[in-house]
Formats: sequence, structure tokens, C-alpha cells
Amino acid sequence: MNVLTIKEEKIELLENMKSKFYAIAFPCIDVETFKTKLEKVRKDNPKAKHFVYAYRIGVNSKSCDDKEPKGTGGRPILELLNKKNLSNIAIIVVRYYGGVQLGAGRLLRTYLNSAINVLNKCEIIEMEG
Repeated sequence: MNVLTIKEEKIELLENMKSKFYAIAFPCIDVETFKTKLEKVRKDNPKAKHFVYAYRIGVNSKSCDDKEPKGTGGRPILELLNKKNLSNIAIIVVRYYGGVQLGAGRLLRTYLNSAINVLNKCEIIEMEG
């Protein structure tokens, strides 16, 4: 099976019950590059409440719910990356809380749909080497 990645960064907005979810998908060659990007996203969005993410970089993979209920954000995004066999990719979903509790099920679906929507905008390419 060929290993796939994305060609370039894409951003997609999803709104649900007054909360805004900005999904950012980007190619990523190492964990340090990811950490630098995450810091920049946090700095650029000081009023956001959560920065949920998942990445697959070489043999490394990680997900984070960033204080959302356990398993509602990062893990479903990481499972999506695994299912699509994408590597050297990261997705960060920035949530601006709109004042309405979504509940764990709706929250999980919203984070997952945010990731799906941004991936649908991406050009998938075969990894070199």
C-alpha cells in the first residue's frame, strides 16, 4: 500500500451551535516542525478555548483533546489519518467556544467532521522516498 500525504496547507471552518471550529491540515516532516506550528496557531488565536490535534509523522503519531472530554477530539482525527493511510501530516482544530455545551457525542462528530472537511479540500499525493 502506498503511503500518502497532502500537498499543501488548507484551512476549513465548521460552525456548530455557536462554536467555531477551524481545522488546519498541513504537511509536516518532523515533530519539531509540528510543535512550532502549534505554538504559532496558539499565538495567532489567543481567544480560542481549545487546540485539538493529531499527527502522523514517520513512525510517530500523537493526538490531544486539549481539555475537551477524553477521546472526543484528537483520537477520532488520528483514527481518520490512520484509516486514510496519510503520513507526514498534522491536523489542528481550533475551537472558539460559543457558549453552548455540545455534549460528548456531538463534540466528537464535530471535530471529526472538521477534519474530514479540511481533508476534502486537500490534494492527496504519494510520498516520495
